[in-house]
Amino acid sequence: MQLVSNSNILIVGLGLMGGSYAKALSRVGFHVNAIAHKQADIDYAMERGFIEKGADWADPELIGNAELVIFALYPHVFKEWIEENQKYFRPGTLITDVTGVKRCVVYDIQEILRDDVEFIAAHPMAGRETSGIQSADDTIFRDANYIVVPTEKNTPEAIESCKSLGRVMGFSRITELTPEKHDEMIAFVSQLTHCIAISLMTCNDADHIGTYTGDSFRDLTRIANINENMWTELFVDNMDALIHQMDLFSAEFGRLRWMLASRDIEGMKETMRKSTARRIALDQGR
Repeated sequence: MQLVSNSNILIVGLGLMGGSYAKALSRVGFHVNAIAHKQADIDYAMERGFIEKGADWADPELIGNAELVIFALYPHVFKEWIEENQKYFRPGTLITDVTGVKRCVVYDIQEILRDDVEFIAAHPMAGRETSGIQSADDTIFRDANYIVVPTEKNTPEAIESCKSLGRVMGFSRITELTPEKHDEMIAFVSQLTHCIAISLMTCNDADHIGTYTGDSFRDLTRIANINENMWTELFVDNMDALIHQMDLFSAEFGRLRWMLASRDIEGMKETMRKSTARRIALDQGR
């Protein structure tokens, strides 16, 4: 399909990300409907103009009218939903997702999906430490990265439509990765950072830390306020890649500890210079 301003879009799942997509797309003129687990979420989105119509069940009419369907579901729920409800898709429907892992999702969905429906995976690299439709905020997409994750089964038209979706929502940089490379990189830049934040919050049980902590601790542990159900599933689904990154981090942390214990001052300074250079490059978008 070609993404145009009057396209009919259906969002399945109205949490933080699904709600933020709905807000962004309705704001620029798309006809946005939604299916959610709770009627209260549908009511909230309709009252604020995020969506035009919605249902708390797999409404065949809403599904059949959609030209583009965006899934904002946990990986296992996404696959179950497709198996049960893909019969309602109109021929030529394009579907995409926001799922944080890809290898365990993309190939399975493409295998079970009808031949006249195409799935092109994507991952918006945006979010916040709160969840639910009440936290929906499309400003989180500004200056954020958007990853399109095609396979050999995807058409150039679908890939371009997915990129166009990212552009209209305001993402600043759009890239392509294979499912394998996506999961390798996400294990490092997202999942490992959450593991570190969790460990920082649980490695010391000192009381009343809020009375004497500084910005560095608050910044490092912001994402420790975490949805345990979603992140546990994402960790397990990407276990091999995440464990590899955890091992690399443990080795580097151990090396820093050894330099401190052995008073290797120059070694510590060199490591800090390397860290500073890489952080500057990151700030410059490199």
